Amino acid sequence: MIDIQKRRKELNMTQKDLADKVGVTTQAISQWEHVQTEPDRGNIPRLAEALNLSVAELLGQAKQPSWILKDKLFSEEHMFTRLKTTAEAENLQLTKQALYYAREKHSGQIRKKSIFSDIRVPYIAHPLLMACQALAAGIHDDEVLAAILLHDVCEDCDVLPEELPFPQNVRDAVNLLTKKDGQSIDEYYAGIRGSEIASIIKLFDRCNNVSMMASAFSDDKLTEYILETEEYVLPLAAFTKRGEFSNATFLLKYQICSTVETIKAMMRR
Repeated sequence: MIDIQKRRKELNMTQKDLADKVGVTTQAISQWEHVQTEPDRGNIPRLAEALNLSVAELLGQAKQPSWILKDKLFSEEHMFTRLKTTAEAENLQLTKQALYYAREKHSGQIRKKSIFSDIRVPYIAHPLLMACQALAAGIHDDEVLAAILLHDVCEDCDVLPEELPFPQNVRDAVNLLTKKDGQSIDEYYAGIRGSEIASIIKLFDRCNNVSMMASAFSDDKLTEYILETEEYVLPLAAFTKRGEFSNATFLLKYQICSTVETIKAMMRR
């Protein structure tokens, strides 16, 4: 049997968390972790499920693949340079300004850590990757790219939307994407649906997040995120009617749906 204590800690669970999921006492979990007793046959499937393992993996009978899980897909330095070069070549002044502004405001912040690694990914990698995806999907609108780069600045960096040194269209989109205290999820998404720019940015945001969520979220959080994605985020595609958004919308819907369905299948299995 695998090291139960090590696996529990990888999932950021306490002994009580694990005991509640399996339906046993914390004393039983402690005894299993210290190999004083072993789970009986009836508890093994529940323990495997709680630890996000198959029964064979729990019992140490499954061969583990040799691949290394990556915490980030692309270098933030390379993405910054690519965006800067494009902005200068195409005279995208707002995009270039937003690059430096977002990097300064997100300085020192990190993305949610993977449960499989201790590497900390700088937060700026998230908006940079979204902007690079937008360019690859054919979106070269200066205001849209700037708003993508700034979309989390107000929510995460204590900056008010009206304080952003950018045009009103950019400030409005960022404001709609910023969750307010006391704002319900229905109110939040209703606001986003009123703006094509905010809608396409939210689709890029969710695409980026669902692509890596399996390495950072618990099963409960994965379930919650998938339900929100299907009920609120994917329908935003109907509100992105600009011709320049059509290819991006198709690609985003494909990647979000395929990722979500894959994770649902893995969770079911």
